[in-house]
Amino acid sequence: MKLTTVFLTLAVLLGLGACTQETQNKIGREINNWTGVSGVLEVYAGEKLVRRFMKIDKLTTAAGTGSNAERPYRFGYGILDANLNGVADAGEKKVYFEFSDYSTSYIFFENPS
Repeated sequence: MKLTTVFLTLAVLLGLGACTQETQNKIGREINNWTGVSGVLEVYAGEKLVRRFMKIDKLTTAAGTGSNAERPYRFGYGILDANLNGVADAGEKKVYFEFSDYSTSYIFFENPS
């Protein structure tokens, strides 16, 4: 039993080591999607906070349909914190959002609470 466990663990580690960085990232994202994270995205206009999205599980970089090349914006789903109080209030709903790499300043972080 012990030998089998050691062998399987070694096989998994070797398999992950043989994966490309992109494949490892995809595996990590799949684990995050399964376990969930509580991300927060804050969008700034200069020094002023103008939008906050909460309870985001991931941000995705857009890819071209035919070319599969990355596009210069990101998108995701999260609860719009309309009053910017840092709490997902009863009336605040989950929305789709996207933002450009060129036009906004943003911070994405995991909510520690």
